Amino acid sequence: MNSNIKPHIKRPLYIDRARPFLAKNLIKIFTGQRRTGKSFMLFQIMELVETFHPGSHVIYIDKDIHEFDFISNDKDLLEYVEKNRRPGEMNFLFIDEVQEIERFEKALRSLLVTGNMDIWCTGSSSSMLSGDLATVLSGRYIEIRIHGLSFPEFLIFHKSTDTAESLGKYLKYGGLPNLMVFPLTDQVVFDYLKSINATVLLKDVVARYNIRNVNFLENLIRFLADSTGSLISTKRISDYLKSQRMAISPVIIANYLSYLASAYYITRVPRCDLQGKKIFETSEKYYFEDLGLRNAIIGYKPQDINKLIENSVFQHMIRMGFNVYFGKTGDKEIDFICERQGEKIYIQCAYLLTDDQTIEREFGNLLLIRDNYPKFVVTMDDFKGNTNQGIIHSNLRAFLQKTF
Repeated sequence: MNSNIKPHIKRPLYIDRARPFLAKNLIKIFTGQRRTGKSFMLFQIMELVETFHPGSHVIYIDKDIHEFDFISNDKDLLEYVEKNRRPGEMNFLFIDEVQEIERFEKALRSLLVTGNMDIWCTGSSSSMLSGDLATVLSGRYIEIRIHGLSFPEFLIFHKSTDTAESLGKYLKYGGLPNLMVFPLTDQVVFDYLKSINATVLLKDVVARYNIRNVNFLENLIRFLADSTGSLISTKRISDYLKSQRMAISPVIIANYLSYLASAYYITRVPRCDLQGKKIFETSEKYYFEDLGLRNAIIGYKPQDINKLIENSVFQHMIRMGFNVYFGKTGDKEIDFICERQGEKIYIQCAYLLTDDQTIEREFGNLLLIRDNYPKFVVTMDDFKGNTNQGIIHSNLRAFLQKTF
């Protein structure tokens, strides 16, 4: 076995997405927030190489370790690969955290056209696939987004059974894969998650964008954590910061939000008008990539359960490959409109359906939508599931295990 491969638990969802591109003349880039398991996806691709292309030569570069500090730009990368490749043979190049190499896209494009080189990378910044970089690599790369653990993966990684208690831990501690090596206790997990928060924000936000006002960044993240799933505008954030004695312009706030999204730390969800089918750029919500990191910022509070339910449902649908919006039909709000390849799913989220008013709100909003696409109300009610005029009422624990 390749000595670079570390022990790992397979994640079939992403292996299946990546497998068709093995040994194809494209640059494959696993993207996502740090510590979501991108490095281990490289190891799983190395195993595929050993199975389907035995004897092929592997070149592995990990920019997170000191050994490869000397590879700082495109010229260093080209020189190292040329020195280590085997002419006339199939070479597989794996680069972990490729965005740490300046102008890496120029080197990768050059290596791609030389032939006999299958290239796989990971990256922790969406900005590396935008602007000039996208122009350089246009038509030459495929992006595969890696997320934290789904609830079924969480059960496997932690050797847990499918119970309400396990779901509670998932909502509380999140889905970073490396949590599997720790006991799931508040002190241990949140100490670890606070260190991950610091690493992600320092490397992929503060350092990358030369941020000087770190205090503002921390206040902004706390605001987003407390406002998970709420309608947000830069003006509302500006007003909040003024109450904290911080005068920050809406333009700067918008920039900082884009930096956090670029690091895959949060995801912006725009509003869609169901009747006019219009996407509004000024009305938006934000959800966290990992609930554990969110809870480590402001503390886990049971009264936030509605926010945690919404965030977990959002992440599940993103993980399933949907584009997700929140919607309006008249004066009624739809929590999620999920679109994928011409198909739609509508979702409402609530804690418990404890009274007629809540039932009317959650089901009534969906009944106003006059199409035949699937519609769900997702709650924490403990039952096996039923329908109301074609709308499926699903327990959160069951919904997070659905594949669409």
